[in-house]
Amino acid sequence: MMERLLFLLVWAAAALMEGSLAKPLPYDYSASVECLAEPLEPHYGGGLIINPDFNAGLQGWSAFGYGRVAEGASVATGNRYAVAVNRTRPYHSVSQKVYLQNDTHYTLSAWFQVSHGVAAAVRAVVKTCDDFVHVGGVVAKPGCWSMLKGGLTAANAGRAELYFESNATVDILVDSVSLKPFTKEEWAAHRSESTRATRRKTVRLQASDSAGNPLQGAEVSVENVRTSFPLGAAMSGEILHNAAYQQWFTSRFTVTTFENEMKWYSTEPAPGREDYTVADAMLALAKQHGIGVRGHNVFWDDPKQQPRWVQSLPYQDLLAAASRRIRSFVSRYAGQLIAWDVVNENLHFSFFERQFGWDASTAFYAAARLLDAGSSLMFMNDFNTLEQPGDMAAVPGRYVDRLKQIIASYPENGAGMAIGLEGHFTTPNIPYMRAALDSMSQVGVPVWLTEVDVAGGPMQAQHLEEVLREAYAHPAVQGVILWSAWHAQGCYVMCLTDNNFKNLPQGDVVDRLLGEWRTPAQTGTTDAQGYFQAEVAHGEYKVTVSHPSLNTSVSQSVTVELGSGNHFFIQA
Repeated sequence: MMERLLFLLVWAAAALMEGSLAKPLPYDYSASVECLAEPLEPHYGGGLIINPDFNAGLQGWSAFGYGRVAEGASVATGNRYAVAVNRTRPYHSVSQKVYLQNDTHYTLSAWFQVSHGVAAAVRAVVKTCDDFVHVGGVVAKPGCWSMLKGGLTAANAGRAELYFESNATVDILVDSVSLKPFTKEEWAAHRSESTRATRRKTVRLQASDSAGNPLQGAEVSVENVRTSFPLGAAMSGEILHNAAYQQWFTSRFTVTTFENEMKWYSTEPAPGREDYTVADAMLALAKQHGIGVRGHNVFWDDPKQQPRWVQSLPYQDLLAAASRRIRSFVSRYAGQLIAWDVVNENLHFSFFERQFGWDASTAFYAAARLLDAGSSLMFMNDFNTLEQPGDMAAVPGRYVDRLKQIIASYPENGAGMAIGLEGHFTTPNIPYMRAALDSMSQVGVPVWLTEVDVAGGPMQAQHLEEVLREAYAHPAVQGVILWSAWHAQGCYVMCLTDNNFKNLPQGDVVDRLLGEWRTPAQTGTTDAQGYFQAEVAHGEYKVTVSHPSLNTSVSQSVTVELGSGNHFFIQA
């Protein structure tokens, strides 16, 4: 009876809280990937969560799975928190019952610490009437607090219970818990607001004559030459012999990754028999059309993805083969590529670490930077950081720890490092995706979605659009590559066209977004001070000014970027 009464009180309080908001709160993009002496305040005052900071002891909270929960407090500050003690099962923890609304996005945040020993993986779970939904994970450490940020979309309305689990049997400390609902309309409004702030700018163009006098009544046209946000797609070698594929691809994309043609098993199928013919031809085609190329990949840490002859090499022979590979590949294309996936998927696999030691990846990154000392980005590329909140190998904290290890081990690795998040989605968890990007943005290095695809099915195109809009709107994301290389026999997971290069629904989504994100030509007339104002997406523009006092029209190139000024002078 008491449990039912508590549930009804929590539900009523949450409904009252939500109903009292005349205007939806802005989305909180803040996150932390540092381990802090004390946790920060709960987001949104806790949202639905009752007593989110445990200042009222354990009011509103329960023990989950026949575990035991105690109160704890910081000796230094008096900060109060909950402790799941004497844990003998992964699910022994603290929990709170909530009521989820149908078709609603929820963002979750909480802070964790473990009582002693080494770091432990902690996963947040929402138990519904018919499922256990993973909503995020974090690496909790002893002696300091780590933030978990995640989320879920409730498919159905009903009772649910939020709890936390860990395979480690240490005590888990919990504090500053928040579960905040947003309707999909509110979520889209936040996304539109972020898109405008992150990708667009209102510019003021002032036209003047050769003496510097403002030109009133001048006709101004603003024509987009190139958008600055890189949206591209993977390319297969079949493009070299298919004119229709070439025309379709080059008319749309500004960046690409070769699907397989630069991988070790493609360029050196037998020991010492290197062949870069196909990769060279594909690079030449990309250059011809002004398309930037990512180098994918120097090494792949998955044992199954090594060339057959590499898999059983003894230590000395493998070391010689790997040295030859990185020297040959990176030196060949140094200065010609915009990025390198130096070691692919080293969160999930460790082929080279098992052979050469724990710092194998860090040494490869240092060698790649020495071989290509230019401006190309050096990516750590892996999957499931955005796609699967239940994959503890790839949660943001794991990724960040590995990235920091690579950067710290060799000074050379501090230059040009970047985050590559593959993005192979089934049904996208959009709130979790945004939360993971919030966390990854704290590192301060470029973030790309490098291999985006969505599993097939009737919702494939809609899910793809959701992922792309979310990526484009997020301030941390600096580029997106679709993993949709065309093959006559079928694509890897997601095709954009049929074999006649007629768009499938996924291709229509891409074309629609490309058009939406590209500013259409704008024209107008200057005011008395010679000003013309326009809102444009970041990119390069051709501005043309015509006036009766001028013998001819005057054109000037203008580049609009985030962080740059918004006032441009066009002098005749």
